[in-house]
Parts: sequence; C-alpha cells; structure tokens
Amino acid sequence: MFERIKEDVDAAFQNDPAARSKLEVILCYPGVHALLLHRISHYLWKKGLFLLARLISHANRFLTGIEIHPAAEIGRGVFIDHGMGVVIGETAAVGDGCLIYKGVVLGGTTTEKTKRHPTLGKKIIVGSNACILGNITIGDYVRIGSGSVVVKDVPPHATVVGVPGRIIEQKKKEHDVMLDHGELPDPITEALKVVLKENRKLKQRIKKLEDNLNLPSEEDDYVSEAESEIMTVFMKNYKDGDGI
Repeated sequence: MFERIKEDVDAAFQNDPAARSKLEVILCYPGVHALLLHRISHYLWKKGLFLLARLISHANRFLTGIEIHPAAEIGRGVFIDHGMGVVIGETAAVGDGCLIYKGVVLGGTTTEKTKRHPTLGKKIIVGSNACILGNITIGDYVRIGSGSVVVKDVPPHATVVGVPGRIIEQKKKEHDVMLDHGELPDPITEALKVVLKENRKLKQRIKKLEDNLNLPSEEDDYVSEAESEIMTVFMKNYKDGDGI
C-alpha cells in the first residue's frame, strides 16, 4: 500500500508542473486521495465486503468529486489531474501510468451484468470531459482529445478527437510529448481544406479550357483569388474557434 502511495505521488510530480512538494501533493491533490480511497475500497470488495466497499467509494465521491466503483481495476502510477466529475464504472480497467483529466467518463452502454465498461492500456492520456463508452479496448500510448466521445476500439499509439472519436494520427512508437490540448488537429477542417483546394484546381482547369476554345466563361463559376482568401480566413477562424 505504501509503495502504491509513493507511485501515485511520483505520478503527480511527473504530470503536473504545479506540484512543488510531496507534502503538498499528499495533502492537497484530490486525484491522489481518490486513488488511495479506491485502493482501500477495492481491497474490501475483493474480500466480499461489498457494502463497506461501496460506503467508502461513496465517501470518496463526496470528498473528492471523483466516483470510482470499488470493482474497477486501477493500475500503478495513474494520475487523475483535478479530477472533478471523473466517473469510472464497475467493470472498467485502467492501465499503468495513465493520465486522466477532469470530467472524464469511463462508462457503460448496457444494463446487462457483464463486462460493459472500457479497458485502457498503459500510458494513455484522456483529455478533459472525454467519454469512453462500452466494452471497448484502448491501446497503449493512445491520446484522446478533450470532449471526444470514443465508442470503438482504438489501436496503440493513436490520437483520437471528435464526436464520435476518430483516429487522426497513429505512430509506431511511444509519443515523445504529452497531449497538447490547444494544438489538436480538426479532421473536419482538414477535409474541407482538401475539398476547397481540389475545387479551386478543377475550376482553374475549366477556365483554361474555356480560354483555349474561346468560349464565354461565367464569372460565377470561377473561384477568384479574393474568394480563395476569404475561404482561407473562414477556415482559420473556424479552427481557432471564433465561430461561423
């Protein structure tokens, strides 16, 4: 138990630049408190003391804002940053070294008494308010962007964003940097950029053919440079979150 507590404190230092001392982490980090109380309730659950285990997990929820079912499997060196609103279901499993931000839900999609919650591999980063739902498997070193909703298996070393979650990147080795929540690619924006680029090229080819054949061209069918600039600014504002 003391070795697990030490690993939890070390994980806080590795993942939170605001951590200044071990005493501060032990006294002031709800994610560390939640994991400690969960390990106690999980031990009691495995011993068959279900009601006592549930009471401790309920007190854990009240004190930290983090709800972890006593039956959930939590690995070593896991860090829950801030943690308010985190929910981890009964049959969920979280691998070693995972980093979970506030508002994350590892939830179920069925009322049957079976494996209905996700299984997370090791060294996974789950961004704020992301939901991972159902009996799915998330591979090692996966990064899940804030606000994403993941309902399908994710292979190792992938980055997932969106609703529903889509893989936008997959590497063959461990990610060298942590998840930068402000720099996540937007697959919709990238797809629109490709469509606009191809549309511009097609209309330029049509304009050339019209010129070669001395055919009258319709101005409305030609995308001018000014129009292209407007579309570029539009896409930039969309990506920056300035609205449509």
